[in-house]
Amino acid sequence: MASGRLATAATVTLLGILGTVACSASSGESISVRSPASSGAPASNPPHAAGGRIGAAGIGDPDFPNDGNGGYDVDHYRLKIDYDPASKHLSGVTGIEAKATQDLARFDLDLSGFEVGRITVNGTAARFERAGDELVVFPARPISNRAAFTVEVTYAGEPKPVRGSSNLGTYGFIPTEDGAFVACQPNGAKTWFPGNDHPADKARYDFEITVPAGLTALANGELVGAPKTAGGRTTFVWRESHPMVSYLATATLGRFELRRGTTAGGIPNLVAVDPRYRSGLDDLYTLSEKVTDYWSTVFGPYPFSSTGGVIDDFSAGYALENQTKPMYGGFDPDEGIVSHELAHQWFGDSLSITRWRDLWLNEGFASYAEWLWAEHQGQGTAERTFRSRYSAGPEAAIWKYPPGRAKPEDLFNNSVYSRGAMTLHALRQRIGDPVFFTLLKTWTAQHKYGYVTTDEFVALAETLSGKQLDKLFEVWLFTPGKPTEW
Repeated sequence: MASGRLATAATVTLLGILGTVACSASSGESISVRSPASSGAPASNPPHAAGGRIGAAGIGDPDFPNDGNGGYDVDHYRLKIDYDPASKHLSGVTGIEAKATQDLARFDLDLSGFEVGRITVNGTAARFERAGDELVVFPARPISNRAAFTVEVTYAGEPKPVRGSSNLGTYGFIPTEDGAFVACQPNGAKTWFPGNDHPADKARYDFEITVPAGLTALANGELVGAPKTAGGRTTFVWRESHPMVSYLATATLGRFELRRGTTAGGIPNLVAVDPRYRSGLDDLYTLSEKVTDYWSTVFGPYPFSSTGGVIDDFSAGYALENQTKPMYGGFDPDEGIVSHELAHQWFGDSLSITRWRDLWLNEGFASYAEWLWAEHQGQGTAERTFRSRYSAGPEAAIWKYPPGRAKPEDLFNNSVYSRGAMTLHALRQRIGDPVFFTLLKTWTAQHKYGYVTTDEFVALAETLSGKQLDKLFEVWLFTPGKPTEW
């Protein structure tokens, strides 16, 4: 994400319809979707739950304890939504393919708002309850540890985006005059589909999105076949076959002008802009092409099947690195923002965090990429940018917030971006360019489509450089105050 930077209900069986369309602080402790079950069952549990186990209502991130869920690991989402911008009404059917990581007599999904009409587990109707943003599911038969299972949820209503405080802004499924702007970081996926809404559970996605004829629906990955229009409505089917965290999923829709092609490096490129920004269509297309191809030489092969970007007319005040389709909310992005969001395709999208406190591994890397792009373009060296930032006096706010431990109440603090980038440049100074750029490529290759922690990055940097780097990372990432020695 480029935070705060502007120009600076009938049930339809989705599984059958889509078919084959088909973090840590300095301790480095990490989590997985295989989090332990909570203790005890509420009195409302039905008799069949006796002796069973309950999937935890949170995935185990202490800073966001209600996000995600324990007891299962999602492999695949099949999202079918029908949205009418005039009424702001969404009808949805979400199909989930998952694997239990413990015995389950009950499990949760994250869903904000909506009326839920029906839930099935393995094709059999399941009882369910609502508890805030938790959708609590009681399968007719308990699910055994390691067993694969399917869930289908039918729901409808008006999506309500999250109106965050501080620097989070408004996010999630955001209705616009002609459609919707969908950017979900950090936990806004639950505003439009039920699931395991935390980055620690990646999955593959299929999308079937129906809108009034004349509108375009955009989602992650690739368009599957040509859009089909019937009865004044058009259906678009998209597929993202690479693992993706939930906050990167999008179903942005409205009136768009599109340009398609292929980068010089052979990567399909799709750019879409609201008509208000038609003058920026070619510029965004060309810049996305150049940046993607250049990052492929710096960070390693591009990890996904296509690149590009979307400019919508919602004044979000930010950009978001939605996988394969970065979103720019209500502005023409400059080179710095485009280079930042496309760097995220490696750092944050392919390589993902399991706890939000490790956010510098996304934002610090993408911010440093801005410095590298400027250096590549002859617009000033990364060293000069580092020195300019470092010149801030010892009382500057950036020195009061160690970026290695992002705070839940101030997640997108500038220090996570800028001081995170400075950490990487301090490392580059210490180990030299040959080792530093080898480190970046090795890091992205070793953890492609997986998860990363700060301790893993420190260990790899020490292994490749042959240097002891604890002090450098401690003073830059975890110690309040302006670093003076490293």
